[in-house]
Amino acid sequence: MWLKELKIALVQRDISKLEELVDNLPLLEKAQEIDEALHLLAAATTFLTELRDDTQASMIQMKKNIDFLKSTQAPLTSKLDINS
Repeated sequence: MWLKELKIALVQRDISKLEELVDNLPLLEKAQEIDEALHLLAAATTFLTELRDDTQASMIQMKKNIDFLKSTQAPLTSKLDINS
């Protein structure tokens, strides 16, 4: 049952379900179940690593965009500018 839920969570890319399943890892006794669980957990690790890398790239791009927008704004002065 746990392996089936893990497969579904991987296909659906459900991070919270993956976390829940990993936190409640059952004791697997059959060699086939252990092997299958190892492969599925490796796939989950790969998925989460890719997601982390994508998130990191997005955050870096957002920081660059914010820095660019800040650089294009006119500087704010606290003095009264009567020459403009």
